[in-house]
Amino acid sequence: MIELPVIPSETERKKKRPDWLRVKLPIGPEYAKVRKLVDTYKLHTICESGNCPNMGECWGAGTATFMILGNVCTRSCTFCAVATGRPNEYDTDEPRRVAEAIVLMKVKHAVLTSVNRDELKDRGADIWYQTVRAIKEVSPETTIETLIPDVKGNWDALIRMISAGQEVVSHNMETVERLYRRVRPQARYERSLEQIQRTKDFGKRTKSGIMLGLGETKDEVLKAIDDLVAHGLDILTLGQYLQPTKMHHEVIEWIHPETFALYKEEGLQRGLKYVESGPLVRSSYHAERHVF
Repeated sequence: MIELPVIPSETERKKKRPDWLRVKLPIGPEYAKVRKLVDTYKLHTICESGNCPNMGECWGAGTATFMILGNVCTRSCTFCAVATGRPNEYDTDEPRRVAEAIVLMKVKHAVLTSVNRDELKDRGADIWYQTVRAIKEVSPETTIETLIPDVKGNWDALIRMISAGQEVVSHNMETVERLYRRVRPQARYERSLEQIQRTKDFGKRTKSGIMLGLGETKDEVLKAIDDLVAHGLDILTLGQYLQPTKMHHEVIEWIHPETFALYKEEGLQRGLKYVESGPLVRSSYHAERHVF
């Protein structure tokens, strides 16, 4: 008796990760060098904490995105792999250690991010300021992008965060307006747009990122792009959402590379200066291209 092949259901096909999302394992001397520096200087990176699929490529090229203010976040976003809880007191020596690591890595363009520190009156703004200044003092030729959290409307904290001399300031929208309550329960869509507008008004090059595959529609993505352009955005990144664990928001859809290419074209036509769009794109992927 001939056994017929088992045909996967539509649900199973949707859940299976497509071939275009395969990545190489992190190997090589440059990767090992970055790994050693991160461990020696007791630094946190969003590459590790966020389970970034590009860690092997970026660390292999000698670059990393440093995460300041600890590795425990006060938020409970359903997409994020970073630990949630009550953070320890921040380390005031961290700015110096980050700056020294960047000098040793000979980084030409540095990307910094952080967890949310909602329990701090200044949202961690002073550590942000001190870290950027420390880098500029020891390596003035290094350009810097700061991927900053939602300051919950504390605009004095925002100004402190973005006034240290960094070239690019990023704040991720993460998803479309309809999904905010489910994906970013402690954030507000309009408040994040206002934060981007205030950053632009301060004179900074602005950047944001959106994950796709969370259940959004094409029209909702295009509306988000229009909203961002209307609030002064210069640069947008679009990437595929990848579920960190079974406890996190599930992947609703695998977005095809052709769709990412379509969104890139739409974003540029709508007035964005630069759009990085693809399944494996993350906020700091090829960030050095976004400075000028």
